[in-house]
Amino acid sequence: MSTEPLKHLFDTVNSSLAASIQPAPEPTSFRVLSDAERDRSMHECLTHWNPGQDVWVYGYGSLIWRPEFDYLEQRQALLRGYHRSLCLWSRINRGTPEQPGLVFGLDAGGSCRGMAFRIAGHQVPDVFDALWRREMPSGAYTPRWLPCRTNTGNIQALTFVMNRNTDAYVPRMPLEQLIDVINAAHGINGPCIEYVLETAEALKRSEIQDKRLQSLVDALESRSIGSFPLCAV
Repeated sequence: MSTEPLKHLFDTVNSSLAASIQPAPEPTSFRVLSDAERDRSMHECLTHWNPGQDVWVYGYGSLIWRPEFDYLEQRQALLRGYHRSLCLWSRINRGTPEQPGLVFGLDAGGSCRGMAFRIAGHQVPDVFDALWRREMPSGAYTPRWLPCRTNTGNIQALTFVMNRNTDAYVPRMPLEQLIDVINAAHGINGPCIEYVLETAEALKRSEIQDKRLQSLVDALESRSIGSFPLCAV
């Protein structure tokens, strides 16, 4: 039997042991953007868009398995300079201000494979309005147009990257704490653990490998049957 999955699990454990416990932000610090602030952010992002022109949106987490918009085409896409990470405290969708969960963000460094969706030009205003309500409730992400590589050519795609200058940002978290947070948190879109497992499964269906995420899933499954390796440390 291959030892590769076990190796990735212990690589994740060893890496996480060097991380520090991350305190959750104070509940009173959480603020939702006003409609005017959110609209301003969206319109700034569309400054150089020519009305009627198709655009690409890059998904790396729940957008892969629950885009909630119509699209003309989807492609597997490689984004360089950022990596997928559970680096965002979620205080609405997968947690609450009192007990935040974690969701994926694109943190600086490395690369990330995800899915790019082509949106018809005439649908862009409506799709972007819904996207901003979904992805930008608190402004924890920074929307950017970034180059992505696909098998049929390079594209520029709207991408939501992590804003490190916010209390929603989570640097590396110890694996034991990470699992506790994922298991405990629940927001308006459901349990945090559901989000993590759905994302991992969607990546598999899309033939995208994320060894770090798979190691986390292995650890979550090990904890659920009472044999998580850190218990013996």
